[in-house]
Amino acid sequence: MRDTIGREITYLRISLTDLCNLRCVYCMPPEGVRKQEHRAILSFEEIEEIARAAVSMGVRKIRLTGGEPLVRRGMLSLCRGLREIPGVEELTLTTNGLLLPEMAEPLKAAGVDRINVSLDTLDPDKYRKITRIGSLDQVLAGIRAARDAGLTPLKLNCVLIGGFNDDEIPALAALTRDEPVEVRFIELMPIGHAVPFGPEAYLPCETVLERLPRLERAGQDGGVAERYRLPGAAGTIGLIRPLSRCFCRQCNRIRLTADGCLKPCLHSREELPLRGLHGEQLRAQLERAILHKPEQHAELSARSRSQAARDMNQIGG
Repeated sequence: MRDTIGREITYLRISLTDLCNLRCVYCMPPEGVRKQEHRAILSFEEIEEIARAAVSMGVRKIRLTGGEPLVRRGMLSLCRGLREIPGVEELTLTTNGLLLPEMAEPLKAAGVDRINVSLDTLDPDKYRKITRIGSLDQVLAGIRAARDAGLTPLKLNCVLIGGFNDDEIPALAALTRDEPVEVRFIELMPIGHAVPFGPEAYLPCETVLERLPRLERAGQDGGVAERYRLPGAAGTIGLIRPLSRCFCRQCNRIRLTADGCLKPCLHSREELPLRGLHGEQLRAQLERAILHKPEQHAELSARSRSQAARDMNQIGG
């Protein structure tokens, strides 16, 4: 299905939970979030029903997110159910990687094609600082497990933060030299608990090009990342620029929150409830959401904050 400016909506991101086993500074408050009653979030049956309706309207790719999706008990059964929906061409997942040593192979067996893993630094002390409680060794073990299980091509998401990890741009990019991974530098977004960051934190991805002058253009993969390659490297480097280079006209996604609301745009307050709708009512609400997708979100900068009205862990990123 196409929206009012002709964008074909083919990508549904589904948040399974707003809970997480980390407390990343830009994502959630330091105390974490209060666990909701089970009935407050969508059941797997409800998620699958919504996904089936969305796929019948043209969605071909589904990504599971959180919070941390792997902390949702029984999520492998959901993966199997989503994989069996006729028309689903790709089932992916975004994770912090901590649980991958145990879950990578079961995820592959359940039908997950590939994953993105969050990796903002290669420094153990800085990793603990940005996640508040995390272990770098644990996520690196998870990345190895994902590679060994065949959850590839593997993408590593790095939120670019001035004064925190911009000195690591060369080291992070070097991960692509020998492995066919994509390291994706993502501009820090002024949303929710990104409040503690000052203006200097909001670096444009142009910084990556300045620090890595030998980068060469690589082919596109149909997503929003601008792709580059170090000379002779096995992998690629992606730049995602929600602040410095708006890509709204290429946006093909909608987002389902764990409590059952559909967000046509990450940075908009608008949410349409789907819970309790079935059949043609559900399809009509999905159509309404797609037709309400804004042409472009409001300006984002250190001074102009996102209008999302939720923290990232509540939206699914």
